[in-house]
Amino acid sequence: MAQSNLYNSLDEVLNALKNLKDDPLANAGTNIVISRGNPNAKLLLIGEAPGPQENIKGKPFVGPAGQLLDKILSAGNFDPEQDVYIINSVFRMPPGEDGKSFRKPNDKEIEYYRPFVFEIMRLMNPRLILLTGNVACQSVLQKTGITSLRGQWTQLDGRWLMPIFHPSYLLRNQSRQAGSPKALMWEDIQEVRKKYDELIK
Repeated sequence: MAQSNLYNSLDEVLNALKNLKDDPLANAGTNIVISRGNPNAKLLLIGEAPGPQENIKGKPFVGPAGQLLDKILSAGNFDPEQDVYIINSVFRMPPGEDGKSFRKPNDKEIEYYRPFVFEIMRLMNPRLILLTGNVACQSVLQKTGITSLRGQWTQLDGRWLMPIFHPSYLLRNQSRQAGSPKALMWEDIQEVRKKYDELIK
């Protein structure tokens, strides 16, 4: 589990991330990608790691998966820029063997960045947290198996957490039939809306 109370403010954590020099991906030639959205929001969404477009633009979820994520959030009547703060579990793109593509973060990388994830959670103090995909579940819950975890509420430090499918998984599974990933995501975002309204309003 991550150490707690390493920083005094969210800005301190973000500045520490921006200035990382000795992290496992520091020599990978990729950029630090931290967040987008509203740090005062009550809903925190945690992704996996930046991809090529995120690496270029310096913000998480700005490629095709990010565009789909914004549509999913909007379907739950969340404004992606005002109602949500979005970060990743790993703050640099893990490069593929060819140096151009990217790969899934490994255990060492997830472990290294975990304290920063927990400090952002503590200092931002959201009421709800969405964990998109297995890497986010591994970082926060230290569990994987998104197909069995998704849609299930759990509590951590007084906050409600729900694992959901990563939007990139939905892009690979386009079916809208009952029981398909897209249909399940629709159910999940409606459940998130319901819980949000219970807690916030």
